[in-house]
Amino acid sequence: MAVGVCDFPSSETFRFPEDWYSRKRKCASVHTLGCRLNQSESQLIKDSLINAGYDLVPFGESADLGIINTCTVTSEADSKCRQAIRKFIRKNPHAFTAVVGCYSQMAAMTIADIPGVDLIVGSQDKLNVHNYVRGGKTRHPIILDNRMGREDFSINLFGAGSFEKRANLKIQDGCDFMCGFCIIPRARGRARSRRLKNLMEEVDSLSQRGVREIILTGVNLGTFEQEGWNIVSIVDALDEQPGVERIRISSIEPTTIPVDLLERMSDRAHALLPYLHIPLQSGSDRVLNRMRRRYSVAEFVSFIRYANSTVKDLCIGTDLLVGSPGEEEDDFLKTCSVFSENPFSYCHVFPYSKREGTFAAKQDGHVPDGVKAKRSAICRRLGAVRKYDYQKRYLGQVLEVLFEDKKDDYFPGYTENYIRVISRSKTEMTNRLAKVRLDRIRGDVVEGSVVKVLR
Repeated sequence: MAVGVCDFPSSETFRFPEDWYSRKRKCASVHTLGCRLNQSESQLIKDSLINAGYDLVPFGESADLGIINTCTVTSEADSKCRQAIRKFIRKNPHAFTAVVGCYSQMAAMTIADIPGVDLIVGSQDKLNVHNYVRGGKTRHPIILDNRMGREDFSINLFGAGSFEKRANLKIQDGCDFMCGFCIIPRARGRARSRRLKNLMEEVDSLSQRGVREIILTGVNLGTFEQEGWNIVSIVDALDEQPGVERIRISSIEPTTIPVDLLERMSDRAHALLPYLHIPLQSGSDRVLNRMRRRYSVAEFVSFIRYANSTVKDLCIGTDLLVGSPGEEEDDFLKTCSVFSENPFSYCHVFPYSKREGTFAAKQDGHVPDGVKAKRSAICRRLGAVRKYDYQKRYLGQVLEVLFEDKKDDYFPGYTENYIRVISRSKTEMTNRLAKVRLDRIRGDVVEGSVVKVLR
């Protein structure tokens, strides 16, 4: 299959259906795989499509345009991306299909081999995908120039309509840490920060649109630096923003967390919520060294214990990467012990996935898949027990919950310390804050009763 590389598809590349411009409204579907940063970027893509006159429909329904925002953090993620692409094309064989994001950056030629793909955009220009999708099916896949810059960035378009939900705010992209197992520096580029004026313009927009909780997102969030501002400066600026009542920080590297953030979390008059997700990856110093992580187990444990003693009701989540090259049984048991003996509230568990081009891919001592699966299962069980115990601690208490869209007769939402709560209510509760009594654990969430609607 022929593949073209260009800065902008020429008119000769496209077949324009006769009714393309005569149709009053076209339908578009955006599907997101991967991290919270991808979710943030997908919302910006959706806003741009609405601004361009599209009606958005759920993924899996008929659409004139499909955009799949991809992830490449593991080989399983790659597989899920290909499945999602093929699923959309089977349902919509005549639709324009665009594939964007990290997997597009790393595997454009593989994606181009999938029949029905029209456009492939990597990480650099994914937020401008709406500029390239007008027209019909292409004769062959178009791959946009995927070279990534190192300059700080702005986002040129964000929505203007009502958006009464928790919102992700992208403040940073890329990473310079080069951990041995991680492909993201190649997929996302070097670390760079969002220009301050542009960032605060989106904050103004989000507050005007009704957003009450903003979640700061980035690849290496704690490395944000712009015009003398750091992540603490951003948090303080958001705290002063009218309408923004909650600020949450997404996953952040342990060596980049200013102690000042804990002071803000401890101040209940401040909008910063008592929540940290800090990747541990391994409880073995030997493995951390092979991973090229920038801390020791003792340093990590010292920090989270200090944070837990400083911030009341702090929720601490973590990532565990099991079965990385050279991980012995004793290393794995150390990881289990560190997780079990410290104040974690939950964990996300990932079996190591070999990524060509990374330092770890060249290391010896690769762990068999069966061993990785067994270790992953053990860690997930430990994580489930810890999450249950954390939720159980708050049963009977009345906590403040920000609710989201109703689903299956329940309004779901989150407490300040990141407990997922569902409640029945005859009153419309979407984007409303309420005092909720936590009654019982149901599966992996907590069912609660609304005691008082606050606003």
